Amino acid sequence: MKPIITASECASESAGPRPPVLLDVRWQLGGPHGRPDYEAGHLPGAVFVDLEAELSGPAGDGGRHPLPDPVEFGAVMRRAGVSRDSSVVVYDGGLSWAAARAWWLLRWTGHRDVRVLDGGLAAWTGELSKEIPSPAEGDFVPVPGALPLLDADGAAAQARSGLLFDARAAERYRGDVEPLDRVGGHIPGAVSAPTVENVGADGRFLPAERLASRFFGLGATEDVGEVGVYCGSGVSGAHQVLALEIAGFADAALYAGSWSHWTRDESRPVATGPDPQ
Repeated sequence: MKPIITASECASESAGPRPPVLLDVRWQLGGPHGRPDYEAGHLPGAVFVDLEAELSGPAGDGGRHPLPDPVEFGAVMRRAGVSRDSSVVVYDGGLSWAAARAWWLLRWTGHRDVRVLDGGLAAWTGELSKEIPSPAEGDFVPVPGALPLLDADGAAAQARSGLLFDARAAERYRGDVEPLDRVGGHIPGAVSAPTVENVGADGRFLPAERLASRFFGLGATEDVGEVGVYCGSGVSGAHQVLALEIAGFADAALYAGSWSHWTRDESRPVATGPDPQ
């Protein structure tokens, strides 16, 4: 199953005999809360999910967006109507970063039938609804571990012995600027691969062959072995894992704590400057 779905495919499935569960995950880093936008208009039947409160644990030693407690995450998904045999479609305002976070969490906890709406709400041409749905309780029970997860030591080892992509903007990778975390730079040995280059001007993912060519050019060759990804706090990194899957690189490992976790420990090394490639 492809990890993304077009707006027309989503509309067709939603009108069919087995409509997907729709999750609205609108969110902006440092921006206004997504709930008011959701209430102003969303895909009919979609349930709002809060990235900060429901797709993340409390910020702290684990980083700015640590993974949520799996038990609590499962309760959120069941309230949204997600069952173990549900088809799930997640979307956000268009960048698909937040949607990819929800996609990754569902996949990591064992749900296979989940896709991201390619292009997000901006790609939707159908009617929007202001009705707040009350779906029947689902029965999904998370079982973490279905996708590979890296901790700090694992990320460091991945950068040394395999391939570790840094999904942040190139200027943050180089350490030219750092607007959010304690220090700028990157994990030594990591390769710069900004998430924004996975999509076109319309916010839709590049075709699979173009993504494959991009990642191949960044070192994801057949002999490199496993691929890992990190970003600032584990959100855009999930988007990179999704892009890698579209490109045919299944099961890339995510360092969920990412740079916001790495830099909490001042003893961890920091590299600056251009990509070693």
